[in-house]
Order: sequence, then C-alpha cells, then structure tokens
Amino acid sequence: MAPAAASGGSSLPSGFAVFITFPDLLFIFEFVFGGLVWILVASSLVPMPLVQGWVMFVSVFCFVATTALLILYIIGTHGGEASWVTLDAAYHCTAALFYLSASVLEALATIEMYEGYTYKQYHENISAVVFSYVATLLYVVHAVFSLIRWKSS
Repeated sequence: MAPAAASGGSSLPSGFAVFITFPDLLFIFEFVFGGLVWILVASSLVPMPLVQGWVMFVSVFCFVATTALLILYIIGTHGGEASWVTLDAAYHCTAALFYLSASVLEALATIEMYEGYTYKQYHENISAVVFSYVATLLYVVHAVFSLIRWKSS
C-alpha cells in the first residue's frame, strides 16, 4: 500500500497537480536533462555519425514525447482512465531503454574521440554523456514508479 501512496495513488494527476505528485514531478527534470543532451550532441563534432544519430533521435524523441505527455496530463486529457496509466508505464520503460542505449553509445563515441579533437569538443561530449546518464536514471526511476502505479490500478 505504501508504494501506491508514494506514487500519488493509482490514477494520473491532472492540472498543476502534475508538478507536485511523484513520479510525475520527474517530467520537468526529464525535460531539462533531455534538452541538455540534445543541445550538447547537436553542438558537438560528430566522430561517429550513426552512433550520434541514434543519440540525437533518442533525445529528440523523448524530449517531444515527454513534453506532449506533460501537456496532455496538465489539460487532463486522460480523464482518469486506466489505459493512460498503461501508456505512461510503457512510455517510460521504452524511454529508459532508449536512453540507456544512447548513453552507452555516446560514451563509446566520446572514448573514440579522445585523440585528435580539441579539449572543448571532448568535454562537450563528456557533458553529453553525463547528462545522458542522468536522464537515463530519471527515466528509470519514473518507469519503476509508473509500473507500481500501473500494478495498483
């Protein structure tokens, strides 16, 4: 019973309650850190286009989807239906897996670019890796609590 109470019950919040309920509060941090990954990868040099293309896809997709879900929750589109709880859990599990793969690949690209790139370019990619892992952690935590909410609904 405690996990459901910790996650704000078995239904999704509406309106500005999204900003004060856990795990929905994490939308804001996912938005910020995902945006930072997007900006840093877009502004850095691309030593491995295919790998960093995937990282860009994941960061843009999750940024847009998180923004869309946040707006839909704020305007109350879900209407308290259980299917939205399932959608929330499925999205956050998928986003966590996507971000984990993107984080590992971005770290690989950063390791490969150690030689032959300037200090600034290398550190931009290191920052992208760190923010990518933070975004991964946020999505994993959100996914776990969304699954708890889904199970209790």
